[in-house]
Amino acid sequence: MRRPGSRGQATVEMALVLPVLLLVLFGIVEFGRILHAQLQLQHAAREGARLGITGAPDADIQQRVREAAPTLDPARLAVLIAPPPEQRQRGAGLTVTLNYTFVTVYPLIPGWPAPVPLRASLVMRMD
Repeated sequence: MRRPGSRGQATVEMALVLPVLLLVLFGIVEFGRILHAQLQLQHAAREGARLGITGAPDADIQQRVREAAPTLDPARLAVLIAPPPEQRQRGAGLTVTLNYTFVTVYPLIPGWPAPVPLRASLVMRMD
């Protein structure tokens, strides 16, 4: 049974709670997308380093990195390989560093859909 004067109470409560609920939901989705991109970067760095320690040229390493991260935008992905090919020697470390600029979809905070810089780096010993 309805109390007198409580007409529309559920509508008002929903109007107050819905924006907060949507903000939390979209925040979880964006965080998941950022985490997925970071995991792909780590995987791609590992794949590039695994190819690089066999003596492959830098162009092949970069191609392998881009193949290992197919859902990332190649235009925002920077691949850095150190040391240069002429300085690589057996037993030394090969470093593959990936920098990626992640762009958010949902503007959670006004003016916040700024790019999120992501980075993954991996060092493996040359064979």
